[in-house]
Amino acid sequence: MTKLQYIKCHGSGNDFIMIDGVAQADRLSGIDLAALARTACDRSNGIGSDGVLLLVSSADGYGMRMFNPDGSEAGMCGNGIRCVARLAERYVGQSEFDLVSGGRIIRVRHAEPICRGIETYGAQIGIRTASDDFAFMAGRERFVEQPIEALADDLLFTAIDTGNPHLVARVGRIDLERLDELGRRANGMRDILPHGVNLSLCEQRDGHTLFVATYERGAGITLSCGTAMTSAATAAVLAGRMQAERDIRVMNRGGMVLCRTHIGREGIVTRLTGNATFQWSGSLDFDGEALRYDVSDKTDEQQAWLRFVDEINARS
Repeated sequence: MTKLQYIKCHGSGNDFIMIDGVAQADRLSGIDLAALARTACDRSNGIGSDGVLLLVSSADGYGMRMFNPDGSEAGMCGNGIRCVARLAERYVGQSEFDLVSGGRIIRVRHAEPICRGIETYGAQIGIRTASDDFAFMAGRERFVEQPIEALADDLLFTAIDTGNPHLVARVGRIDLERLDELGRRANGMRDILPHGVNLSLCEQRDGHTLFVATYERGAGITLSCGTAMTSAATAAVLAGRMQAERDIRVMNRGGMVLCRTHIGREGIVTRLTGNATFQWSGSLDFDGEALRYDVSDKTDEQQAWLRFVDEINARS
């Protein structure tokens, strides 16, 4: 039985079990992390979450590892990296620094609060418009608002790689049942999406506001997905529907973030800024199969976040 300290946290409602793998490296060394994620994320008899985050040491300083509820490891998590940045800041002692995730270096910073009482962090996410994850692109450098008839004959998709593969389609109104259907179908099409995909439906509310819902590979539909919101904002800019170098409000079922896309000689970078809310901390015991946990040191941060969500919903 291994005992670990954890923090329950969330970014825009996308909730996680976060473990300080720097302070607890010895305890983690013999654990099957995929099994831990499957057990701990289970909302029926585990702690319950959309994933497990680890702060780890890297050759460049510190990094993040993220495991989905099915035990698979993600290359990047936009909501999760803000939470990890908040934990890492205690070690780094600076408000702006680099984290490594999936082999990529992500610049993070402690940002101005999006609302009073809400800890806010930003992450600079490099964007690629082509990758081996999109076998259907057939050598094209970009795939912007184009059909994928095998997936849906009435939607236009944009392909974005944030470290995770994303498909984004603009719709007049988001239908969660259809999103679930499309997400499941896309993740079964390994001939054209060999590693699966995160699939989002996106409403454009006005010239600088989007509403996004996402089916995440390995997790299903979540309240929000940081890299999906980043992808949706970037897709809107690439399609000419929104402006680069301007904050885009991206709403979701869990709250709101801000995205700003820069397109330059070095490529495309979108900054994702949003909350990193710590709900409580506690300890867990894991023997490789079963898990026991306790809850202690609850914060009042979640109440501040819920007030913020109520405010933005009232204005929407």
